[in-house]
Amino acid sequence: MGICASELRHYVIRPTLKQLGNYTSGMEELLMATAAQESGLGSHLKQKHHRGMGVFHIDAKTHERIWDDYLAKKPELASLVRGLASQHMFLENPHSELATNLIYSTAIAWCIYTSQDAPIPKRKDIHGIAKCWQHYFHGSHASQSDFIRHYQEYIDKDSMAA
Repeated sequence: MGICASELRHYVIRPTLKQLGNYTSGMEELLMATAAQESGLGSHLKQKHHRGMGVFHIDAKTHERIWDDYLAKKPELASLVRGLASQHMFLENPHSELATNLIYSTAIAWCIYTSQDAPIPKRKDIHGIAKCWQHYFHGSHASQSDFIRHYQEYIDKDSMAA
């Protein structure tokens, strides 16, 4: 059992996007759907067959690329994102923040999309969201139909129960 979708949306994803100064309902839905696809909204923070970790299953290589190739060129944004990480653990093992710090990992997932200038689909466009995820995130291991199925299973189901 993962994280309640409405709680992840309202207490993690939305506030993180607002703190980054980049809230849109489309980006919020894209990140929600990405977490549903990648980890079942946190059902699996680290899978044996996957190198990534956390609700977005971001791997160390991608994490480093975001810092080295994107955030290093945007010092104000880098400072803001670094401020979302814990004080000591980030220095000891920065990749562990991807599994233990929901706000930080959300910011890094957002950076994965924005670093590539991904066009963000409208909130209700699940097919556009699936296409965006497959093209800009690490979606080669699953199809858009799997993505949509996970979205319906983890996010639509939760909104119907609320």
